[in-house]
Amino acid sequence: MSDIAITIIDRDGNSHTVDAPTDMNMNIMELVRAYELAPEGTIGICGGMAMCASCQCYVLNDTELPEMSDDEDAMLSEAFNVKPNSRLGCQIHITPEIEGLIVELAPES
Repeated sequence: MSDIAITIIDRDGNSHTVDAPTDMNMNIMELVRAYELAPEGTIGICGGMAMCASCQCYVLNDTELPEMSDDEDAMLSEAFNVKPNSRLGCQIHITPEIEGLIVELAPES
């Protein structure tokens, strides 16, 4: 098992650097839930299907991420509080390549 470090800034502005497993096919939304960094029922409402934007986050550093899918782009075009660095946490899979990623959870809409 190999873990990477990811920093998540919660909705209260608190920074959490957490260990993220790269061998469990998890994504950022699931990581936030696993570490209870957002109140239950406020993140990942659609279950990670890119259909609700409750897991929207802002990418704060230059970690290279996979291209945004059409579904993710469409959902963000309808979401609130969208910024140029917005992504859906459910669409960012935890892989060794994203070591050091820093994200901030977007406010609840």
